[in-house]
Amino acid sequence: MANANRPGIITVTPARPAAEAIQTAASVIKAGGIIAYPTRCLYGLGADAFNRDAVAKIFSIKQRSAQKPVLILIDQLKQLERLVTHIPEIAAAIIRRFWPGSVTLVFEAGGDVIPELTGGTGKIGIRLPGHPVASALVKAVAGPITGTSANLSGGPGCRMAGNLAPEVVHRLDLILDAGPLEGGPGSTVVDVSGGGRPIILREGVIAARDIMMLVEG
Repeated sequence: MANANRPGIITVTPARPAAEAIQTAASVIKAGGIIAYPTRCLYGLGADAFNRDAVAKIFSIKQRSAQKPVLILIDQLKQLERLVTHIPEIAAAIIRRFWPGSVTLVFEAGGDVIPELTGGTGKIGIRLPGHPVASALVKAVAGPITGTSANLSGGPGCRMAGNLAPEVVHRLDLILDAGPLEGGPGSTVVDVSGGGRPIILREGVIAARDIMMLVEG
């Protein structure tokens, strides 16, 4: 599906992306393609999370170790049922307080999750996005998509589509360009797979203390 090393570029308005642009991007993803799209902080790489070949492309594009997991985005809570083994009560409390938004929850992966996405951990990171473009895109795909940053593994993330690494750009099928993004810290990543006290794996936009208040309160 690669377009002679030159992906299509569609300009979108972050707050109110055009339906046609979103549908075009969703069609690319559903056909097994890879796109770059805006989230709140940085541009991400989107692929069909149920398409093993597309997921393999994500790892290849990023030059990412197979031992490093890739998180996914969903558009509705009921999708969790086929993606995780169970939803602990603390996870439900975090979801009620912070979703949609900047908290990624790490669960025990369910049987429908492609093992490669877990990086061999048996766990999967999931977020219900709050950014209008990411949210509309997942809804249009009607299934989970990858939410990893659009960069080479270990390299800096990109606030601007024009700053994406050439090695990444040449492997993409489409770029949704929303102009400069906020940058800054990404989502706060919380492991809830144990069912007990959550483990903060990365503190991001949401402060760790705000997460832990739900446990202690």
